[in-house]
Amino acid sequence: MFPDELLERAARALDRAKAMNVRIATAETCTAGLVSSCLTSVPGASRIFERGFVLYHDSAKATGLGVPETIAGTHGAVSAEVTKGLAEGVLANSTAGVAVAVTGYAGPGGGNARNPVGTVYVAAARKDAETLVERHQFSGDRDAVRLQAVGAALAVLLRALS
Repeated sequence: MFPDELLERAARALDRAKAMNVRIATAETCTAGLVSSCLTSVPGASRIFERGFVLYHDSAKATGLGVPETIAGTHGAVSAEVTKGLAEGVLANSTAGVAVAVTGYAGPGGGNARNPVGTVYVAAARKDAETLVERHQFSGDRDAVRLQAVGAALAVLLRALS
């Protein structure tokens, strides 16, 4: 289902989390569970992957997992600030030790002048560490953008686990 490169990245993240004795959780918007699915496609993931949250409707993205509505009102539902808040909210709403969050505009609609279609934010939060946030601009159709977002989410998760 997923390209080998993504499955290998997911396996490395699971191995690192296992070595650190932490569980992984996710918060996803535009990927709608694909990051969680990629992680759980790796045999043995059930020992490390705790849970995933899918926040798809704009109202869920903007206020899910304890993100204050004013943050989305000021910065937009697809923003570094909301994505950071979602990643940190996952930690507050789970017993995971590391979390990754994804927001974005996969297309064909959505987007705006600041964040056009293909814009994806990823964030990784870990207890007692600085939350990492990245902005990406991907190209291609909806599926291509979503798969690239999965890759970016796994990459930032690996950075948080190093």
